[in-house]
Amino acid sequence: MAIKKSAVPFAGTAAQEKELVRIIHDIKGEKGSLMRVLQEAQEIYGYLPIEVQSMIARELSIPLEKVYGVVTFYSQFSLNPKGKYKISVCMGTACYVKGAGDILKKLQEKLGIKSNEVTPDGLFSLNDCRCIGACGLAPVIMINDDVYGRLSPSGEELDDILAKYKE
Repeated sequence: MAIKKSAVPFAGTAAQEKELVRIIHDIKGEKGSLMRVLQEAQEIYGYLPIEVQSMIARELSIPLEKVYGVVTFYSQFSLNPKGKYKISVCMGTACYVKGAGDILKKLQEKLGIKSNEVTPDGLFSLNDCRCIGACGLAPVIMINDDVYGRLSPSGEELDDILAKYKE
């Protein structure tokens, strides 16, 4: 099984591990405990890197492949850390027709990452989403809770937008 590691090194703490192990031991025997453990682990760490999945497999005495299978099946779980600034590019119909795909490509170039990845410094994560709900402003991106609309497909505004968050 080839599992790709994140570009950002795992930075879990002993306190986080202790909390996760305690939770696992509290709910270990319950039916469906794996899902609950994964949800709790994602709350603790913010995502589910292979190091955390291995810990869960070990503590629940189940194969890592089973843990990984569940994590990759359900969209609620993330294998990658999120950046301090989460960039979402709306790919809904209105945004897509007005050039959102080009904007996503420009952001990938500028940040040096693909969708669902985080920059090595942990500052930005990038993803595409189905609809932000601001169709009248298409094409639209969101950075955390800030909405930027009526962007040009050339991405000429992106440098100025990103600069606000790099300060």
